[in-house]
Amino acid sequence: LASDGSKLWGGRFVGDNDPIMEKFNASIAYDQRMWDADIRGSKAYVKALEKAKLVTTDEMTQILQGLDQIFEEWSKNVFVIKPGDEDIHTANERRLKELIGTPAGKLHTGRSRNDQVVTDMRLWLRDAISTLTDNALQLMSTMVERAAAEIDVLFPGYTHMQRAQPIRWSHWILSHAVALSRDVDRLQEIKKRVSVLPLGSIFLCSLIFFYVCMCVSLAEFLFWASLCLTHLSKMAEDLMLYSTKEFSFITLSDAYSTGSSLMPQKKNADSLELIRSKAGRVFGRCAGFMMTLKGLPSTYNKDLQEDKEAMFDCYDTVHAVLQVATGVMSTLEIKQSAMTAALSPDMLATDLAYYLVRKGMPFREAHGISGKAVFAAESKNIALNQLTVADLSAVSPLFESDVSSVWDYRSSVEQYSAPGGTAQRSVAAQVEHLRTWQKKHAQ
Repeated sequence: LASDGSKLWGGRFVGDNDPIMEKFNASIAYDQRMWDADIRGSKAYVKALEKAKLVTTDEMTQILQGLDQIFEEWSKNVFVIKPGDEDIHTANERRLKELIGTPAGKLHTGRSRNDQVVTDMRLWLRDAISTLTDNALQLMSTMVERAAAEIDVLFPGYTHMQRAQPIRWSHWILSHAVALSRDVDRLQEIKKRVSVLPLGSIFLCSLIFFYVCMCVSLAEFLFWASLCLTHLSKMAEDLMLYSTKEFSFITLSDAYSTGSSLMPQKKNADSLELIRSKAGRVFGRCAGFMMTLKGLPSTYNKDLQEDKEAMFDCYDTVHAVLQVATGVMSTLEIKQSAMTAALSPDMLATDLAYYLVRKGMPFREAHGISGKAVFAAESKNIALNQLTVADLSAVSPLFESDVSSVWDYRSSVEQYSAPGGTAQRSVAAQVEHLRTWQKKHAQ
């Protein structure tokens, strides 16, 4: 017997699907979370059908009322999914027919299920992007305000995991906040492309446009999620190091830490470790979907059913990460004494070279002379600032008694006053720039 009564595509087929194939083919288990987008899209579409005189005003009213009832059932979590509900679109149309009868069949006029899928995904993803934007802006606000409040705190900057030069703690925070601001900018660009409604162009564009365009938008979203979590994973890695006993620069709140089942003294930065690991999860989703796309011919292929799980999972993951990162950044405590104690005179070796530059020596030569001074201090087993003027003069006659001015960490950070530098006024300017940027994006 033909199964056209329960399938959107069943008229040409005789007999039933193999039950295993039925389950293998179905997507209702995960695409049901687009129920709201599916109903919104259908309500808008039936109004267009009425305007085109493809349904009567009375039929449109019946369809709209039926869809409103289906919306209530989903909202109250009482919608019953039945065998044969292959996907969210089939389920909603089946229920609509139960509620209003024959007019329900007119809702699909001029609209394939592929059109419907793309429209639903765009509506869902547009809302998801708005939520993630709000999450990212909240994290940025937390970071920027923390940078403003703790602008006087100095601590070591690192390259190659070695102490490099003194910087402001706020400068470190803002370096990650700026990366996040660019992530928000990119996300807003994706939202513009996601917001192109394929059903609005149904008589102008072919099916290939719908699916090529949607796949590009979804791939962009997965790329975006991967890059955003790369930035947050790097920040989490720094914070994990800073929270160890070896660094002791920060203490995480107990609310974002766990303990050991064996060692009572342990306080583990599980929140940060999970942020780091979730980046790998999102990378995997992105790579997996790209492998699906790379060999597909044009227009729709069933392979693309894999897109929704990737989209949902990446959204859920980034949504959670942004919220946890906000909690971590708003509750951690800095240990300013430990940060200050970690500053060491050898971190001022570059400043020693700049001292010689101000005396007229070319930087490349000054760099070599400063390196010799470092070697001299190491040979004497003393700190760099404990070298006497006589010791330094033996390396270069340009060293005089005023070299003592070099050994000041605050003066060191204050010399970098260019935009993006570590001087207080420069960091304060960065704070104000990001505050202004946030106000613009929050509107």
